[in-house]
Order: sequence, then C-alpha cells, then structure tokens
Amino acid sequence: MPNLQPKPSFHPSPRQPSFRLPPGACDAHCHVFGPAARFPFAADRPFTPADAPKERLFALHAMLGVERCIVVQSTCHGFDNSVVADTIAARGGTYRGIALAPLSVSDRTLQELHGQGFLGLRFNFMKHLGSATPIEEIIKLTARLAALEWHLQVHFDSAWIDELAPWFLRSATPVVIDHMGRIDASRGLAQPAFRTLCRLMDDSRMWVKVSGSDRISRQGPPYSDAIPYARLLVARFGDRTLWGTDWPHPNSEHLPDDGVLTDLLDQIAPSTSLRQTLLVENPQRLYRFPMLLEAETRPAAAS
Repeated sequence: MPNLQPKPSFHPSPRQPSFRLPPGACDAHCHVFGPAARFPFAADRPFTPADAPKERLFALHAMLGVERCIVVQSTCHGFDNSVVADTIAARGGTYRGIALAPLSVSDRTLQELHGQGFLGLRFNFMKHLGSATPIEEIIKLTARLAALEWHLQVHFDSAWIDELAPWFLRSATPVVIDHMGRIDASRGLAQPAFRTLCRLMDDSRMWVKVSGSDRISRQGPPYSDAIPYARLLVARFGDRTLWGTDWPHPNSEHLPDDGVLTDLLDQIAPSTSLRQTLLVENPQRLYRFPMLLEAETRPAAAS
C-alpha cells in the first residue's frame, strides 16, 4: 500500500544566495504539487506530498534570480500532466515541462503535450517510486519522441547504471540523466558507478543534471562531499550538463535550503563562463528557449 500521509514540503525560509545568477539562468529540474483541491493526486501514487503550488515556485525563482525553468511531472500526480501544463501556461514561454506517460501513450496525446510546452518524457527506476517500466520498451518509444524532437529523461538508482547504460546508447533521441545518476558521494570518484556514468557521457547524445547534491551527499549540509562529482562532470562534459534545484525536494530525508544549494554553483562551475554555459546556454539549446538579446546578457549594475 502506498504511503498516503502528506510528507513535509519545501524549506520555509531559504536564504538569499551569496552571488547573482546570470541573466536567463534556468532551473532545469523542479516539481509542482497541487494544490490538491484543484489538481488531485493520483489514486495509485507512491507518496503524498504537501501542497507546493506554482506560486511558491515562482516566488523562490524570483528570490534566487532564476528566469527560466523546467518543471518535471511527479509520480504523485501520475499521468495527468495538467498541473505542469498550468504552471507552464502561467509563465508566458519561459517555463517548459517534462511529462509522465505510459508506453501506450497515443501520438495525439504527445502532440497535445508538445503544444502545451512539454519537451520530453521521464521514466523512473527508483524502488520508492514504484515498479519500473521495462527499459527495452522505453527505448522503442524513443523513435516516437525523436519525431517531436523530444528527449528521454531517466531517474535511477546508481545500482541500475550498468544494466541501463547499454540501452541508453540505443536511444533514438538524447537522454538526460537525473541527479548525477544518484551515485553515493562517500564512495569516491573512482567508484564503478561513477566511472560508468562518465563513460556513458562520452556519447554526445547523453546529458546529465548536476542537481541533487543533497541526495548523493552522505555528510549533509553544505554537501561538500558531492561537489567533486558535479565539478568533474561540468569540467569534462560542460556542453551537456544542466543544473536544477529539485524543489520542493520530494522524498528527501531533510528539507534542503535552496539558497545553500544555489551557492554550490560557485564550486560546481567555478568561473563565469562555466556558469553561463551550465545555467543559460545548455538549457537554451536543449529546451529551445529563445536566444537572449545582447543587452539581456549583460550583468545588472550592482545596487
């Protein structure tokens, strides 16, 4: 039976980051939950979150300096992607979405989602999120995603990577790997799972999100043990890395402060040019955001 008791939601008072994000910065991974009175949770959901509505997400982004966003449909809302569609519609083209759908999804439904601002499908290989869809069937589906210029997004425990990696290489469309492959930061850069992830990233169709430092850390805030992994991925695969808050941090053991997570960018991408690529140029290319005008890319004058 699923856990139907609401889980704690977002940090109540995240701190202001210590530096300013570049114009056009994108939060490439976050979620919206409810409000359940308007967007009911799925009956077969694996967990029940507290409401984390779009208005709270917009306020967080305003505080952090985020101007663009990718909202990822959560399993708690199942295959009804309307909560994400509503969030996208409220932001006038600066937000995009990643959907959940069954293998049997029709081309008509995919086209409708495309028209609403969705650009990919996500599949989970995490025990706490329920049974995994067979990877061979997912890879067959990628031919249909490619027709829309969509990508495949995958969320898996690091124990799965050796089994999944050969299948990802057969994908007909780019593959985006969530949260650094959920490796264990206590096991070192030479651990087999991270080495497999890096070999996988040698393929130019693979992308990775250097999000989830709080999830892979075994030391807790400020997640210093996670930094070497994210920094290496940005250094080696800088043109195919993305960053996101993962707000409101579903199924987390604690509620991370999004200001603390944002401040990690200074270490993950320790130069202005690396942060520009990670936060602006890469998401602009993958998610097809409009190019910024030259005046928009200039840093604002200090107040």
